[in-house]
Amino acid sequence: MIRNLALDAALLLGLAVVGFAGYKLAPLLEPRTDIALPLSTCDLARQTCTASLADGGEVELSIEPRPIPALKPLLVKANFSGIEVRKAEIDFAGTEMKMGYNRPQLARQAEREGSGSRFAGNANLPVCITGGMEWEATLLVDTGKAVIAQPFRFLVGSD
Repeated sequence: MIRNLALDAALLLGLAVVGFAGYKLAPLLEPRTDIALPLSTCDLARQTCTASLADGGEVELSIEPRPIPALKPLLVKANFSGIEVRKAEIDFAGTEMKMGYNRPQLARQAEREGSGSRFAGNANLPVCITGGMEWEATLLVDTGKAVIAQPFRFLVGSD
């Protein structure tokens, strides 16, 4: 009887630990955002994209080289104007298939006078064994007041 009670208590404790760990690690899988903007219609695989952010700010986002390849180094650049940015990340997620955690942080670059905040970083996309794949790149912008999410979509390996 005591053995069964101890086993039940250990099982409940284990479930509580797993639940707590899941709660704490959830932002890694699904980023915390305060403002989720609508999906941009601009194709990052073909051009630099511009999007209006909250409070009158604007971002110009580019990923190079173009077209965007899988398994090759990528350079991600984000130029902001009209908004103060503390931190910028880009979250890559497959739209049809989970491809794992892929959220590189973009580093602040030296600012040219009057150009606003500039961030850049390196990224890499895994290859999909089924061929072409649609990706969603969500730019996560931390202004200190809110975290803004601006999603973009593009295809890799379909050309």
